[in-house]
Amino acid sequence: MSLSRTALGRYVPILDWGRRYDGRAAGADLMAAVIVTIMLIPQSLAYALLAGLPPQMGLYASILPLVAYALFGTSRALAVGPVAVVSLMTAAAVGGLGLQGPAEYALAAITLAFLSGLILLVMGLFRLGFLANFLSHPVIAGFIAASGLLIAASQLKHILGVEANGHSLLAMLGGVIGDLGQTNPITLAIGAGSAAFLFWVRKGLKPLLISVGLPPRLADSLAKAGPVGAVAVTTLLSWGFDLAGRGVAIVGEVPKGLPPLTLPSFDMALWGQLFASALLISIIGFVESVSVAQTLAAKKRQRIVPDQELVGLGASNVAAALSGGYPVTGGFARSVVNFDAGAETPAAGAFTAVGIAGAALFLTPLLFFLPKATLAATIIVAVLGLVDLGILKRTWNYHRADFTAVAATIALTLGFGVEIGVSAGVILSIALFLYKTSRPHIAEVGVVPGTQHFRNINRHEVWTHPAVVTLRLDENLYFANSRFIEDYLLERVARGGVRHVVLMCSAVNEIDLSALEALEEINRQLADESVTLHLSEVKGPVMDRLSHTHFLADLTGEVFLTQYMAQATLGPVEGCPHWRDGGRENVA
Repeated sequence: MSLSRTALGRYVPILDWGRRYDGRAAGADLMAAVIVTIMLIPQSLAYALLAGLPPQMGLYASILPLVAYALFGTSRALAVGPVAVVSLMTAAAVGGLGLQGPAEYALAAITLAFLSGLILLVMGLFRLGFLANFLSHPVIAGFIAASGLLIAASQLKHILGVEANGHSLLAMLGGVIGDLGQTNPITLAIGAGSAAFLFWVRKGLKPLLISVGLPPRLADSLAKAGPVGAVAVTTLLSWGFDLAGRGVAIVGEVPKGLPPLTLPSFDMALWGQLFASALLISIIGFVESVSVAQTLAAKKRQRIVPDQELVGLGASNVAAALSGGYPVTGGFARSVVNFDAGAETPAAGAFTAVGIAGAALFLTPLLFFLPKATLAATIIVAVLGLVDLGILKRTWNYHRADFTAVAATIALTLGFGVEIGVSAGVILSIALFLYKTSRPHIAEVGVVPGTQHFRNINRHEVWTHPAVVTLRLDENLYFANSRFIEDYLLERVARGGVRHVVLMCSAVNEIDLSALEALEEINRQLADESVTLHLSEVKGPVMDRLSHTHFLADLTGEVFLTQYMAQATLGPVEGCPHWRDGGRENVA
């Protein structure tokens, strides 16, 4: 019984932490939920606007998905819901379908959430979380930075009160510039004023509140509620001065009540159109969530289970699809607030869902006069914190290949939209990886005098034997680099005077069939030249694999446990007159 409970707790984590839940944890979770709820209400509305959806869908996406994650997620602090990048990707995915009317648009967004949930669930059940590793951190950083700029640019039309469209940065800015003459000054005052206030709140409100005597924690909580203050003040101004009658765009009627029960479309043609977008949203959302969750868990010496996180996020997206929402994931800023507010368990998310449900039931009539410019300012302030163009300088200084991937991701995202940008970033990262590993670093090594250590002859002063060449292979051997290694080795032997070649395999974790065939060919060609091939420091798993082939039986030389044993057997260096000064310049 205990074993089955443990196994079930692995797949339904609430059965594990729920047994230890007490009043202290509940109090901490409730406090965190209050703060996150206050933060999430304007964000949910704003991100739905960003996705091109009715504002209530943002609230709906912040109720049942949070409950689903509380049941199946493993992070104690991750706050799930609508986020800026996924909202932008939703707009790009659904906006390109040529749908007629908001009802079809909303159904496509619901279907996108359902597809994303299914993909995440399948990945979790089959433990495919490693697939997210194909998105390198520099590519993700570049994508998020470019997306932040795109999102901010997309909201300028709401700040100015003009009509402007486009999916690329130049198209958006061109549309805004072309319509500048139609700017509504009242809308601009509200949008710019809200943005200025929110920027100040981020940096200046907390110190001000502390200076007047408020406790730091309370001051921090009030500062986090800044967007709610902007919403309340501008809504009152809009209502009191009838700003809608003066051309200020307002949210309008937001249906009152709990999320409706909805079903996705089961039109396979629509699924086919949305699948690629759903896959990208799933992977991007998973990478963002896991990065945040791991960072926060490490601060409390906790751990998350990435494959179970896939299940938790998958269940959250399916829940969104069944309750009138759109794709969700774990948000960075929201999760940090949840963590800082003292959340102890995923129950904080469930309590937040109750708060959002209360807002959907009782507060939505108050949002009728809310200016869209205020929501746009909320989005701009939130996403500009994600823009880190310093990644370009860091990757340029560290590794030009990474810089190429980041620069291409940023340029293509800004120029052609989020899906092309991130797809190109992934493809380019994989291509660069294959290129780098197809031309692995190979070091000719010798023994450091007075030691049993072997180092690169071009980096250190070492002893070598003229008849023994030792090559250290600093990469796994596989189909992409087997020919390169074969050509390199045979070219080195062709210089003459070599009787023994030792391949030092201390860095080799894998030899695939193509590489094995290359080694067999090398062994034959060296034998024709009366040169013996040896291996040293072969790792156990690699040796196990080789033992099932004829290669070891056909090998003209030996397999040595250590490189020092190989050198001592084949060409002892003690008293050897051939000193090699590796020269420290031109280090490869």
